[in-house]
Amino acid sequence: MDSLMSAVTPRSPAPVKKLSEVDFRSGATLEQLSAQVSELVLLEQGEFGDQTALEVHTAKDFIFNMLGLVQKVDQRLPVANEYLLLSGGAREGVLDLNPEDLGNYAKGADFDLDFTLLVPALKLHDRNQPVTLDMRHSPPCHSWLSLRLCDSNVLSRWNICCQEENGLPTEEEEEEEAEMGRGSIPSLGSPQSLDGCYFSPSLVTDWFWGVVSEAVEELRRSPQRGIPTPERLERNGPLTTIILQAGSSRVLYDLLPVVSFRGWPAVAQGWLTANHFWDGKITEEEAISGFYLLPCCSPLGGRPDREWRLAFSRSEVQLKKCIPFPMAQAFQAAKAVLARILARPRTGLSLYHLRTLLFWACDRLPAAYLSCSDADTPGRLLLGLLDDLAHCILGKNCPNYFLPQCNMLEHLTDSQALLLARKLAHVRSDPSEHLRAALDQAQQAGQLKKELATSTNGHGSPGHHPANGIISPSDDKLAQRLQQLVTENPGKSISVFLNPDDVTRPHFRIDDKFY
Repeated sequence: MDSLMSAVTPRSPAPVKKLSEVDFRSGATLEQLSAQVSELVLLEQGEFGDQTALEVHTAKDFIFNMLGLVQKVDQRLPVANEYLLLSGGAREGVLDLNPEDLGNYAKGADFDLDFTLLVPALKLHDRNQPVTLDMRHSPPCHSWLSLRLCDSNVLSRWNICCQEENGLPTEEEEEEEAEMGRGSIPSLGSPQSLDGCYFSPSLVTDWFWGVVSEAVEELRRSPQRGIPTPERLERNGPLTTIILQAGSSRVLYDLLPVVSFRGWPAVAQGWLTANHFWDGKITEEEAISGFYLLPCCSPLGGRPDREWRLAFSRSEVQLKKCIPFPMAQAFQAAKAVLARILARPRTGLSLYHLRTLLFWACDRLPAAYLSCSDADTPGRLLLGLLDDLAHCILGKNCPNYFLPQCNMLEHLTDSQALLLARKLAHVRSDPSEHLRAALDQAQQAGQLKKELATSTNGHGSPGHHPANGIISPSDDKLAQRLQQLVTENPGKSISVFLNPDDVTRPHFRIDDKFY
């Protein structure tokens, strides 16, 4: 009887599949948005095979050899310099630069791969070298730089880019100077010790554009087989932008002269005392290994001939390692969507603002939420980033992640903020449609790349490319090594060490590994 009863007992219902959450604003399911995000990220990464790796490698070598030529001829750049190579061009939000200066370039139409290279004009890494950051005249996150305390070699080398301040001292300063006496030496804390010999960012970028242009023209006059060809060399504000034809790849480099420092500025000490998402994942020494001054003035009445902008690009490279994968996916998709609506006209907002919100969100939200493996997570985080950005635009308030006292959207006018808010509201009302448009654009860029590769390989006999092509190596070890680097370090930035007198030695570093 028991067996008979068990035979007629109704079976328990099959587990019901959890329904995907629906976005109230657009009606799209988060699972659908997440699938589009994943597809877009995969498509944007593209096929990075052996041939592309070789082309990127030769383009990198061209840039560093060109900078070595600049150093040999001009002799102002440090001989053993340390560059920071960032994955993505300046328009990708890798740096905090005024967006109206960045120029207009489209992936697929103008280039296939893009990078940003910070080129230290001055490398102030000696802890015994007194450095004068004069912030008396600048808004937060900006500074004048006086070379008055540098040694005579630095002053003589860079006097063409230094300026004196023409303003007369105030009565109080005159009285203080009189009290000090004619024979006394001003202390480092006194205003008099800071005045004069100001390193001018506008003069530095003028100089850099000039010497790079000369070096590129010199290399153009003596083309060599297997060496990339400079197709375009243009100036965009402080940037020197060069597009190289390397085989079937067009590689864009945004070159920016900077001042490089070791250590951490006193004005950002407060950031070290707060709790952060990277605590326990990287050491404090890794997070604060150095900072830069960028040749970029405040958008609110700043002086382009004096003001430099503080940048913490080294730290950002380290922090990116700690961002949960779903959040990184959402950020990359948001960049692709927003890049299309921010390109024209550029109205005071750049993708670096989105990058800043990414860091703030990682500090604010639980790690379990950001790294949740649910299928809905990337879509949910994408909508969160868009909502965060809309909130910042309407309030015209976006604190710098490292210097919260600096409001990065303070310069927006009401009309600019309203225009940006309307654009963002249009995206937020139908994110699925804008993701589809970004997917279409990425597919078109990939198709253009394939067509160019076909046309390039169609010239000449197999294994023989024109002067701007890449010579196929007889040994595949180099290609395998480069492919391994790319596969093991997706999206990572590279610190580069270059000695122009010996370019045969390994000179680039991914994190702590040298190659």
